Amino acid sequence: MSRTLYLVAYDISNPKRLARACRYFKSWRVAGQKSVPEIWVTPAELQTIRADLDQLIDLDSDRIQLIALDPRMTPHCLGQAASFGSHYFSIT
Repeated sequence: MSRTLYLVAYDISNPKRLARACRYFKSWRVAGQKSVPEIWVTPAELQTIRADLDQLIDLDSDRIQLIALDPRMTPHCLGQAASFGSHYFSIT
């Protein structure tokens, strides 16, 4: 099953919901920063994430963007920033 790299950006107004979202994406992240993680997921996993987010956030006041990254583009990282660059994925 093919995986796609997504950039997740979120703006959550409530500190409790923000902490929950941060913990949630920590389990999926492969790179990125604290509030802008990169996740490498299958279509089924993305569907699970979208369903989970309905329970984690307030749809009226919070904002989350799941942005598919084009694998043909080379990321431009500055400073200590790094992007996910593996051609394989393994859960151990």
